[in-house]
Amino acid sequence: QVQLVESGGGLVQPGGSLRLSCAASGQTSDIKVMGWYRQAPGKEREAVGSLNLIGDTTYHAPLMKGRFAISRDSAKNILYLQLDSLEPEDTAVYICAAAVKTVYDYDYWGQGTQVTVSS
Repeated sequence: QVQLVESGGGLVQPGGSLRLSCAASGQTSDIKVMGWYRQAPGKEREAVGSLNLIGDTTYHAPLMKGRFAISRDSAKNILYLQLDSLEPEDTAVYICAAAVKTVYDYDYWGQGTQVTVSS
């Protein structure tokens, strides 16, 4: 079992920045991939990006326009999502996920942290 807890969300003005954190606990040695998704009201969940712990490679969804960056603190089992140049359209619940069985599907999901971009 893996537990994921996100934090760092909040209200920010357009153009601002936030850093989200996802703390993993439990059988963290089994995790192969960690990722970030977001879901806005009335919209489908969309991928933000991911980090493959095996190859230590990252993927950032093109829709994020290079404004977001994923990193991790392996010693603390924390995945980060740096959000820069935020726009009102980025308002969503940001959700962390972890894959343990394969690198293709996520097995565990966090509860999410709300990011609201508004003036």
